[in-house]
Amino acid sequence: MEIRSTTEQDLDVFVDTLHAAFGRFPETPSEGGGGVWWAATEMDRNLLAVAAEGRPVGTAGSYSFELTLPGGTLAPAPGVTGVGVLPSHRRQGVLTAMMRHQLTELRARGEFLSVLLASEAPIYGRFGYGPATYTGNLKVSRHRAGFALPRARGTADAPAPGTVEVLRRAECGDLLEEVYDRYRRTQPGALSRPHRWWALGAGQPPIAPAPRYIAVHRDADGVPDGYASYSLDGETLNVDETIAADDAVTTALVRFLLQHDLVTQVVFKHFPPGHPLRWQLADFRAAEVGYDTDWLWVRLLDVPRALTTRGWFGDGELVLDVDDPFLGEHDRYLLTVRDGKAECDPTDREPDLSLDVRDLGSVYLGGTAPSTLVRAGHIRAHRPGAAALADALFSAERPPHCLHWF
Repeated sequence: MEIRSTTEQDLDVFVDTLHAAFGRFPETPSEGGGGVWWAATEMDRNLLAVAAEGRPVGTAGSYSFELTLPGGTLAPAPGVTGVGVLPSHRRQGVLTAMMRHQLTELRARGEFLSVLLASEAPIYGRFGYGPATYTGNLKVSRHRAGFALPRARGTADAPAPGTVEVLRRAECGDLLEEVYDRYRRTQPGALSRPHRWWALGAGQPPIAPAPRYIAVHRDADGVPDGYASYSLDGETLNVDETIAADDAVTTALVRFLLQHDLVTQVVFKHFPPGHPLRWQLADFRAAEVGYDTDWLWVRLLDVPRALTTRGWFGDGELVLDVDDPFLGEHDRYLLTVRDGKAECDPTDREPDLSLDVRDLGSVYLGGTAPSTLVRAGHIRAHRPGAAALADALFSAERPPHCLHWF
């Protein structure tokens, strides 16, 4: 079997092979190639696994994204996607070979981490990926969704100054791109949406050109600072995503959507964990979590570089003994954090924590507490207080959240 990089001439083969791996047929692209997931595919970053007889049997690719790290640093983050193996060639080492080839290639490009969305949770842990952000679906009964009395200005449930207007998706593509880009630069765990995604209509609504209404919030000066993309299905209002500069703008958009006529239920997709909406309602039970699931998985390729690039919110030292069984590496590092910055150097000191690289990926963005993984038996703490110190060091300014699909 050969694993080779693809070119633009391989697009049809790549798409057909991936669809066959999942037992599907490619949808028909709209005029101009927009509106299908592969419209933004970067063929110079994709791989084909080719069997001895010359037939393509597997695919793997990645996108060029930026990931917002704790502290606001924007880091290059290849988004692994399009991974599939034909049913006739599964459990024969094809996937393992592609993933090892891809990680080696990403390192050669100078990447220090990669990310993906896992179609099945058990698959990618063995390749060093760990779940790092989480998302939920919030279902709100409209007729029970009265807000408690507003509190002082500056709190999340106080009215945000400004206005909300309704536009059609086709009217405001540039506006959506601009507002999202400002939002993702301040939200840990958020991914960039390159301009070509918007221009080609790749991905899911509101990037895709599917019919949607957009509730746009403008601040007191008329500058757009938030939006919600939604559609109506019977008596249910489905909200694709809610993007806002702060909690007050989110509240203003939520209030607006909950006032929609002829609706019995509003479903907010991709609501971040710990969002205060349920506490803002007079009836706490009016909002129910429909699902709570992992979203963005993180894989560190260069541990020292990854740890020294993100921002930190406490001071202290930890010796981390990191095992990377998939790449056959085992290293021990002294992590020293002072005044929001870290140094990470090889050391022979006794470890404070022993962990797999996948667990380091899970705690990297601050969305998974190291102590949780200690209690789960994933991470081994070698001294009292090590897990608590790790919790303090690896925390973020707010929970990481990613809602971009790729």
